[in-house]
Amino acid sequence: MEPVLSIQDVAFRWPGQSAPSVAIPALELRAGERVFVSGPSGSGKSTLLNLIAGVLVPQQGEIVVQHTALRKLSAAQRDRHRAEHIGIIFQQLNLLPYLSVNDNVLLGCRFSRQRRERALAQGPTIGDAAEMLLGRLNLDASLWQRPAAQLSVGQQQRVAAARALLGRPRLVLADEPTSALDADRQSAFMSLLMRECEAAGASLVFVSHDMRLASRFDMQFTMPATGEERP
Repeated sequence: MEPVLSIQDVAFRWPGQSAPSVAIPALELRAGERVFVSGPSGSGKSTLLNLIAGVLVPQQGEIVVQHTALRKLSAAQRDRHRAEHIGIIFQQLNLLPYLSVNDNVLLGCRFSRQRRERALAQGPTIGDAAEMLLGRLNLDASLWQRPAAQLSVGQQQRVAAARALLGRPRLVLADEPTSALDADRQSAFMSLLMRECEAAGASLVFVSHDMRLASRFDMQFTMPATGEERP
């Protein structure tokens, strides 16, 4: 089985730096596998996710996502590839506060025909598929038409997860998604996220400082020490 994600000899440095901010000899993730990424602040965890997503391009090495080498793509092609194959749960969630819960969840599918087609395998319509995910993530139907700004942090976390999972992406990237949750809500969110990734057959790259979560994952990856933090 070919890996969903393969990283080989990757190095990335921010402008003005002499040493890499991220230097990874090898990392590989196959379909359905889940990796917990840890490391101190400034070790490049969020930068790594941006490299995997194709937002940033390494100066050295190769990142292959879903059989495609990202360095060979233009910026527009990387954007399209990300929309088609990757779901992202941002640390700040990045929901549009004035849009309804439903509209926030549907955003990803508006940028990718492939995601829209795969979403139709999750429900009779894309809207039905979004509502199915919200229900499975235990977000009450009374909230689905509310603006995202009116939800609690925990509720917004579940909306962000539904948006990332709609259309069954091959790879989900999560950047400290539980950092604002208390222990009980954190545990519940993690259980829901793991269950939905498994249902979608998605691989998961999960960044967190909280080592208590690491036991939930198939593997752990600690960011190697590098010369400089992001400026």
